[in-house]
Amino acid sequence: MSGTQATTLLLTQSENPCFKSSKSVSSTNGSINCISGRDHESCHVPNPIIDYSMLISNDCLKRSQAINDLNQACLNYGFFAVTNHGIPDSLIGSVMNWLSKFFNQSDEEKRRYDTNDPTDRIRFRWGGRTQRELLHMRAHPTFHCPAEPADSVVLTEYCERMREMGMQLLRGISKSLGLEECYIENKMKLESGYNVFGPNYYPALSQSSDDKNQIGQFPHRDPGLLVLLAQNVGGGLQIEHQKKWLNADFPPTSIFVIVADHIEILTNGKYKSLLHRVALNSEVERMSLPFFFGPSLDVTVKPEPEFVDDHNPPSYRQMTYKAYLESNDHHVIEARANLNQIRL
Repeated sequence: MSGTQATTLLLTQSENPCFKSSKSVSSTNGSINCISGRDHESCHVPNPIIDYSMLISNDCLKRSQAINDLNQACLNYGFFAVTNHGIPDSLIGSVMNWLSKFFNQSDEEKRRYDTNDPTDRIRFRWGGRTQRELLHMRAHPTFHCPAEPADSVVLTEYCERMREMGMQLLRGISKSLGLEECYIENKMKLESGYNVFGPNYYPALSQSSDDKNQIGQFPHRDPGLLVLLAQNVGGGLQIEHQKKWLNADFPPTSIFVIVADHIEILTNGKYKSLLHRVALNSEVERMSLPFFFGPSLDVTVKPEPEFVDDHNPPSYRQMTYKAYLESNDHHVIEARANLNQIRL
């Protein structure tokens, strides 16, 4: 498909019948909607939900249930929504307000960060025909953000809360794999893990816009271990499940979590990285707040011995996280995926 054809791909070209969900996954207010044409007539299937309060509970039975839910979600879906996470709506709202001010600055102000310097810790990019804008900021081991707007302390707090949640989720995922709680934490050297906060801005579409119902971000996977996502409006995010494209409509106060490439590599494909995309189908501006939770840059990630045997040989080449992010002449701050190129 040519570049011109790719930028005009319509959602109505998707094949999206309903699928049945695993009964062992807890679900409450979320759903996955099947796309079935221009009218977007949809079906509803349970959305895997992880109750964060149960995951960090001192009650062994509650914690065990949450770990089992994590196993089922990672094994059968590659994503889940986290509820009862304790992150105040006011904090997320303050982050959205800060980003709205940033994205509404003059082009000249934003272009200060539209660079290709190897030392970049902040990078701004335009989305071309879709008018998407993105701002990537290194969040850990050290935090970096634009000098303006002021009051960026809300970004620091938000990233710290996302990092704390990511660490707890990965401890639960380690247990879900039958491993010690700190297995992934130690193997991936998460104390010095490379985290990127990468907000996206999608402008509102007018009713007469030719771009309505087009793809705003094409199908892709993400590098790292997990991606933790909040957004200001419902809709837009679509996930692939059993070769069908589905709308992900998760509870509005939840955090949506995507299993990323290096969980797939580490588990030798037991837990799969999620293929997803974004649809331009909203008449209001949309902002999403992906937090890319990755290993330390110097860690060599490979299928671990616990997931390799005579019947399951290694499916991926080993590579440091830094080399993975820099493949194809990319910069680590761009957080680009490269999974297909290291499959064996």
